Amino acid sequence: MSQFFISLLAFVVALGVLVTVHEFGHFWVARKLGVKVLRFSVGFGKPILRYCRKNDPTEYVISALPLGGYVKMLDEREGEVKPEERRLAFNNQSVWTRIAIVSAGPLFNILLAIVVYTAVFCIGITGIKPVVGGVTENSFAGQAGFQAGDEIVTVDSREVRTWQEVRLAVLETVMDEEDIFVGVVTPDSESRTRVIQLNGKKILKDQGDIIEMLGFRLWEPKVEPVISEVIAGGAADKAGLLAGDKILGTAGEKFESWREWALYVRQRPEQPIDLQVLRDGETLTLTVIPESKPSEEGTIGIVGAAVNVQGDLYRDHRVMVRYNPVVALGKGLQKTGDMTLLTFRMIGELITGSASVRNVSGPITIAEYAGKTVSIGLSYFLDLLAIISVSLAVLNILPIPLLDGGHLLYFLVEIVKGSPLSERAQLVGQNIGIIILGCLMTLAFYNDIARLLG
Repeated sequence: MSQFFISLLAFVVALGVLVTVHEFGHFWVARKLGVKVLRFSVGFGKPILRYCRKNDPTEYVISALPLGGYVKMLDEREGEVKPEERRLAFNNQSVWTRIAIVSAGPLFNILLAIVVYTAVFCIGITGIKPVVGGVTENSFAGQAGFQAGDEIVTVDSREVRTWQEVRLAVLETVMDEEDIFVGVVTPDSESRTRVIQLNGKKILKDQGDIIEMLGFRLWEPKVEPVISEVIAGGAADKAGLLAGDKILGTAGEKFESWREWALYVRQRPEQPIDLQVLRDGETLTLTVIPESKPSEEGTIGIVGAAVNVQGDLYRDHRVMVRYNPVVALGKGLQKTGDMTLLTFRMIGELITGSASVRNVSGPITIAEYAGKTVSIGLSYFLDLLAIISVSLAVLNILPIPLLDGGHLLYFLVEIVKGSPLSERAQLVGQNIGIIILGCLMTLAFYNDIARLLG
């Protein structure tokens, strides 16, 4: 199956689970509080599957457009209600009952995240030890004194075991614009604390990986710069490079690994490189002109040559994060809380302009990551599912009309003024909500397409 269809299927499954859980929250609480539910729909638009149970007033539906869902409750504002059923209508419930029903959707997404994170910690998820491979000159990490071989063990006294945990811990501190205290174990087995001083710089205004923006290069296994394959018609083929050639360097630079050679090429699109190679014991000089290729980092150079990697070179740097069920539950609660707070704070950074709006992702990016995580393993897919579930809960609780948070805002106003908002005011709010959501979706799709096009 092609990666496109894997991504599409993974996206549909993930979204289906998240929407079903969210809408089930509304449905379950509404039924428990005595409100009649007419339809439970996963998806919007024309129904393609319907199911009705005996003695159950609810119609269960799967609709054509799988980008959401809804629960339709009996409501006098949306149609005629029989006198004997008025007590079952949503609009006739107390404001606290309506708040409970509307809040249930986001709450169930948070509960789902807790369950999923707990499952991930029980199953176990593999990560890469946070060993520094190198630092960029004059970067934050470089100025803090980090060196190749340092293994990060704590970030602001918080224990970290993988680069992913380092990213989350660093991101929280970066948003506070505070110095980052990082505990490391040096290659000489000495424990030290290195301090990354941000000096008030809002680095989230830039797009990219937070670790790279701080100047860290992740540890990578050293792979000899020996060509295993040359793509026909590529720049390497045109220059006369052959499989088996060992890249030695240029007149002014030597290459000890394939990474050094690859980075050198990436930085020189369309620039002639006089290259020294070792072939059958003889040193040759060939001129290769890297072709241009667009990427998220801008235009990069490629030559159309590959290296053969033997075995699992990351074996000694992999770490399995796994706990017993009791500890896993605690970790799941903590991770869900951390991700929820982090999501709220990131939205705040976006609103205030402290973070780049280019970091906003849409369904295309989500589908891409869903496909990748499915290909890697179940734990990674579940981890992504939990992240999206938290994001969906937080987004829905925002006070934007049309979303759950918008309804909650109306209910709070009703509590303060002692009566519901007028239909005219709610209609104005609905139009504002449509505009806000339309702008958000446009931005998300634009960023997705921009990433695809490099």
